[in-house]
Amino acid sequence: MAHDPQFEQLVQTIADRVRLEMTRQASGTPAPAAHTHTHDHPPHPGQPCKAGKGECTGCGWSISRRPDDVKKLMDMGANRVSASPGVVDGVVRADLAHFIDHTLLKANVTRDELKKLCEEARQYKFASVCVNATNVSYCARELRGSGVPVVAVVGFPLGATTPAAKAFETKEAIRDGAEEIDMVLNIGALKSKDYALVQQDVQAVVQAAGTRKVKVILETGELNRDEKIIACVLSKIAGAAFVKTSTGFGPGGATAEDVALMKEIVGEGVEVKASGGVRTTEDADRMIQAGATRIGASASVAIVRGTPSKTPDTKNVRRIGGY
Repeated sequence: MAHDPQFEQLVQTIADRVRLEMTRQASGTPAPAAHTHTHDHPPHPGQPCKAGKGECTGCGWSISRRPDDVKKLMDMGANRVSASPGVVDGVVRADLAHFIDHTLLKANVTRDELKKLCEEARQYKFASVCVNATNVSYCARELRGSGVPVVAVVGFPLGATTPAAKAFETKEAIRDGAEEIDMVLNIGALKSKDYALVQQDVQAVVQAAGTRKVKVILETGELNRDEKIIACVLSKIAGAAFVKTSTGFGPGGATAEDVALMKEIVGEGVEVKASGGVRTTEDADRMIQAGATRIGASASVAIVRGTPSKTPDTKNVRRIGGY
């Protein structure tokens, strides 16, 4: 581990206290009365902790009041952090957060919902927020200085627009602040075996995106195995950075089997994003183990906290769209 004066100071403080206690016990000196911390008001889990690095007030809310210190403990090897009863949701899976594109793509999204999306992305340090093009500029302003990029969807959710239209969408989204593009493949062209058009479609977006990464959504629930393989090959040839399972608006969603197949086809040069129906910590772990390096989810907070998802059921998701 790298030299860390604060960590060394904490170790020294603990060692000094242990030596004092051992000396006290050896001499038969009674233990001092326990110090009781008083507060004008009970500490709130949302209030930052003002205690020093080597101190603890015993509030039991370190998970939410000192998240950076909790993360350091996890990075050093801790896999459990204790908390008082009533602390909601437990330890955050910080190792999952950087995989997740925090997603909100429904048609009736409000500014309040977008603001919450961006606040959660800042708090949990998600890989990005993924939104419709009309919401890119708002989210880019909300996230300025946070290090969290904005992803725009293009040709969404059907993929049934022309290469020129998708290229225009891409340029406009980038102008508004998008740093990555998630485009929908021309599914009809693929099923018609018009592979030249499929490749041209992806290539038009890749060229319009310049240095920005492009993810190609295959809508795997619409495809048979051969079509999934061909779509992956064409996307790789066209210069895509990722292949992606689903829009969240079509049939089915991400499966570990599809993710593994897609990764096998694209190899090391192209990444895989799993999206559609990923709602729990276990779902996300399965996708990552299968080869995904990015997860598209609207249940992102539930995933990193290990809590039940509030995402609508499948019937409602199919009606209004969602991950």
